[in-house]
Amino acid sequence: MVYSIDKDQRIVMTLDAGGTNFVFSAIQGNKAIIAPIRLYPNSEDLSKCLETIVSGFEIVKSKLKEPAVAISFAFPGPADYPNGIIGDLPNLPSFRGGVALGAMLEHHFNMPVFINNDGNLFAYGEALFGFLPEINKNLKEVNSPKQFNNLIGVTLGTGFGVGLVCNNQLITGDNSNGGEAWLLRDVLSPEYHAEEHLSREGIRRSFTDKANIPIGEVGTPQEICDIAKGETEGNKKAAIATYNDFGTVLGEALATIITLFDGIVVLGGGVSGAFDLFAPAMFEQMESNFKLHDGGSLHRLVPRVFNLEDPVGKSRLLDGQQKELKIPQTNITIIYDPFLRTGVGVSKNSTSKIIGLGAYAYAINKLDA
Repeated sequence: MVYSIDKDQRIVMTLDAGGTNFVFSAIQGNKAIIAPIRLYPNSEDLSKCLETIVSGFEIVKSKLKEPAVAISFAFPGPADYPNGIIGDLPNLPSFRGGVALGAMLEHHFNMPVFINNDGNLFAYGEALFGFLPEINKNLKEVNSPKQFNNLIGVTLGTGFGVGLVCNNQLITGDNSNGGEAWLLRDVLSPEYHAEEHLSREGIRRSFTDKANIPIGEVGTPQEICDIAKGETEGNKKAAIATYNDFGTVLGEALATIITLFDGIVVLGGGVSGAFDLFAPAMFEQMESNFKLHDGGSLHRLVPRVFNLEDPVGKSRLLDGQQKELKIPQTNITIIYDPFLRTGVGVSKNSTSKIIGLGAYAYAINKLDA
């Protein structure tokens, strides 16, 4: 069961397969027991990429004092995750046509292998060990009757990853395609999908357009962030506009997900470090209105959305609007909180670390099923 995972003594080898690094580790309980091992993915060549994956897990295996019981890791989709088959990956073209990665690793290491995507495992880790239990703990501390059961985990980095967790269960869908929010429409450029904006390369392209300079002269998103903050020389106006657009596209995507899933949101990944830059436009979009034919308007979202990085916003979410409600035909009262609300905050964990914890929990629960 989920509640005892932190005491589990079984070891699981893990991998966070990012676009720029493969990060290998091993988890016991809910703690990493070796230092992360980072290898270049060699994603342009299938044979070299597979050799990198095998060698990474071999290095992890060589550092363990006790044998691992499973391998569990994040890998990009689309994929048939239950069967460990990786499909046609936009960011890893060498995998086109389908690669039975799980079966290959099971054959090589002679142990169960579990694969899921990074958005799912990030969300799972935050739901069990990070953001969700912390918020619910804070709610109990102020004697609020409210508890959150649904978590929307978002990774902002190489791409726009999303995972959905409901009552400690991952929502993966019938086609292993649950939470593939990168395919939502870009509200600023409706002919494109959201990840065209919500990615490292999307930020660079946006800055290129606004600064009117060649893409080859554009630095990393972090460098653009530094320009926007005035910490580095450059086109500050274009950098600020770049992150404003990022926030608008992200805000609309999150509003759509919240409308369908009704959960609290945690952001992770390298680009989440620019939260202060994109958050104002993000919240503005989430708090926008629809026009009605009678001339009126309607809030974009039913619940109020609070900035959980702002002490005032977090306090509003925690306090709610509790009141006593009399039960009809009795002298008994109950506590009622009619204030519908949610929030968006930034993970306090290393993304690779929390993905590893999610991968561990996913494997342990699968083994015990």
